[in-house]
Amino acid sequence: MIWILVSIAAAAFQTLRFMLQKFLSMGTLSSGGATLARFLFSAPFVLTLALGYVGWGGAGMPGLGGMFLPFALSGAVAQILATWCVVALFAKRNFAVGITFKKTEVVQTALVGFVVLGDTVSFAGLLAILLGLTGVLVLSQAPEGQGGWARRIMNKGAGLGLLSGALFAVSAVGYRGATLQVASDDPLMRALVSLAFVTTVQAIGLSLWLVWREPGQLRKVVGSWRTSVWMGLTGLGGSLGWFTAFTLQNAAYVFAVGQVEVIFSIAASVLFFRERLNRREMAGIALISASVLSLVLFL
Repeated sequence: MIWILVSIAAAAFQTLRFMLQKFLSMGTLSSGGATLARFLFSAPFVLTLALGYVGWGGAGMPGLGGMFLPFALSGAVAQILATWCVVALFAKRNFAVGITFKKTEVVQTALVGFVVLGDTVSFAGLLAILLGLTGVLVLSQAPEGQGGWARRIMNKGAGLGLLSGALFAVSAVGYRGATLQVASDDPLMRALVSLAFVTTVQAIGLSLWLVWREPGQLRKVVGSWRTSVWMGLTGLGGSLGWFTAFTLQNAAYVFAVGQVEVIFSIAASVLFFRERLNRREMAGIALISASVLSLVLFL
């Protein structure tokens, strides 16, 4: 069950990275700039680690299957858009609730994974995932607490969260597909090769987009290096963890265990951002936490 430990570690790194992104998006950078910082400052570390590992192994660069490029590119674009949604979501809801909305990726990854890769989940696993979805629906009430179910589900915060979950689902399945196209029996090798390609494409592509759409933002991103370099390191730790887990297990199960990120985000929300959670939000988070524990026990 090494993939479970790797998934938990990835969730911890990802929480730290989102904390840094929230700080940067609160005045220093735009949502797009904060998104770029995550990729731009990860790319050098990822490339160095990947080249070092390939050279250390002595076997050279492994071969890539014909579907590597489509899987990797679709995952890369979806992750950029998903991260952008999460950063924008932080302005609508508090940190812990924002991260929890993002966790709709678990249910959606199960569906996308089945359609694209034929990955399946057990009946018990499905029930645990649906328990987590119930928690997400509880959390989807508008902040002012008024209105019926339509208002709860269709407010802007819920929409951004659900959209980020859908995009992260596409990203996860794309990345799992890409890692399976790398001709190597070493899970870490498959993860590093895929991650190096994806992160480089993301850094270049989003930089060009910001130069076109948000003049001056790239300069601000580079100027934020004292904070962003740590985002790059935590992004490397999180991405490497996810990619390695994807080589070993169904992406839906990986993200399901990764919901422990909700627990980490509660600590960050209270201790660092001085935010308070109401009873409804705590109930929703408790349901999602129960879903994670059930999945760990059932798998």
